[in-house]
Amino acid sequence: MTTTPSAAWQAVHIPPHLPALLRDAFAAQQAAFAKHRYPSLAERRADLRALHRLLVEHRAALLDAVNSDFGCRSHFETLATELLQGQEAALDAIRQLPRWMKKQKRHLDITQYPLASAYVLPQPVGVIGIVAPWNFPIAMVVQPLIGALAAGNRAMVKMSENSARTARLLQKLLPNYFPADKVCLLADDDAGPGQPLGPLFTQLPFNHLFFTGSPQTGRAVMANAAAHLTPVTLELGGKSPTIVAPDYPLQKAAERILWVKMLNAGQICTNVDYLFLPAGQEQAFIDHARRILAQRYPDLLNGDYTAIIDQRQYDRLQAMLQDAVAQGAKAVPLCPGQKGDPARRIMPPVALLGVHDGMQVMQREIFGPLLPILPYQTKEEVLQYINDRPHPLALYLFSEDKALQKCYLEQTLSGGVTINDTLLHAGQHALPFGGVGNSGMGHYHGREGFLTFSKLRPVFQQGVFRSVDFLMPPYTGLATRMLNMMLWRNR
Repeated sequence: MTTTPSAAWQAVHIPPHLPALLRDAFAAQQAAFAKHRYPSLAERRADLRALHRLLVEHRAALLDAVNSDFGCRSHFETLATELLQGQEAALDAIRQLPRWMKKQKRHLDITQYPLASAYVLPQPVGVIGIVAPWNFPIAMVVQPLIGALAAGNRAMVKMSENSARTARLLQKLLPNYFPADKVCLLADDDAGPGQPLGPLFTQLPFNHLFFTGSPQTGRAVMANAAAHLTPVTLELGGKSPTIVAPDYPLQKAAERILWVKMLNAGQICTNVDYLFLPAGQEQAFIDHARRILAQRYPDLLNGDYTAIIDQRQYDRLQAMLQDAVAQGAKAVPLCPGQKGDPARRIMPPVALLGVHDGMQVMQREIFGPLLPILPYQTKEEVLQYINDRPHPLALYLFSEDKALQKCYLEQTLSGGVTINDTLLHAGQHALPFGGVGNSGMGHYHGREGFLTFSKLRPVFQQGVFRSVDFLMPPYTGLATRMLNMMLWRNR
């Protein structure tokens, strides 16, 4: 019996213990890619337009699904942070794609002039695996998918168990826009009750694996990918610091910090995790925060404020809060008089004073509406504290002092930075998004997303005249004189 190379590859490399739905979906996408390895500009643009249409044509259903998964998620926040961002990113990729796909001419070594040429050609790599988290279930599917499709790939997506309704809706909608051998979406329980799909999904031999989640799970994902030498992009988290410098207006800083801390109830990987304030300004900041939140959230139960995603996360946050208080921290409600709703997992925001490193709230990513405040005297204290810890996914600095901005940029390392605001660097399509070290590896968004899911294939094309012919043996005579001349030119 003869076996085609493609079938032989599949038989050897697809782990046989994986569920049939994973093996079959992967094999179908792999076979489709083998038949069509380089989609045209028109085909890629058509895919991106299809994704854009899905977001526009099913807006109401998507809003309802996300709200249902959270129990309470403001339609405004979903529109602004997920649908608008996804629509903008798709349209931007459509506009930029001719430039991204264009081969890039490269400079030739002097020894190869005058008739040879060199360039880099971005090429699709194959089947992309995307593991999406629950905190922005639409955006975290759409944003990497834009990069994968723009680069000419096929994609399999695995969504979180906390996004079950959104996952089922997308499973229903996607076949109207893409064949399954181009885009395939799986819910966490598709393998059956009690058999989470995530650990199995990341064992497939993808051509690139994209994961968003915690550093702990990221390590397991990377270990699974290592079995196949699958390249990974890991978008993780960590504890992102915010520094308010003495020169910056405290009220303005509070307005911008509280915006992101309340957005999605703090369930954002690039959220303000802890706040450095000049010593003595703690109470003034809290007073500003209370006034601001009283105006923005007169009633935490009116639908503008998001619920904690599930009971496990709610209990984790409550345990963090109780641990901090038990170890001497002072818990200061930022919406005094509002109790929230434990039954609906509506958790009011709380500032924490007097925190120290022994508390859970200073050891683990918070991912919720708790805000530890650390007073400081000098910038050296702040730099030392940040640099003694794993690199964060984001860093926020409030200062108009150019020298101070330069100092914090040069003397710290983080995934991204916003100066005099929060979060907004992550929403710029022309800026890459990604972590460093404990907060991740690799980038996506815009051109960097296209490049992440492409192979930058170097190509050298020899001309009619071949300069290397002057270096052929025997090495005495002309070859030696030519080599000596090149060495002299490069001394």
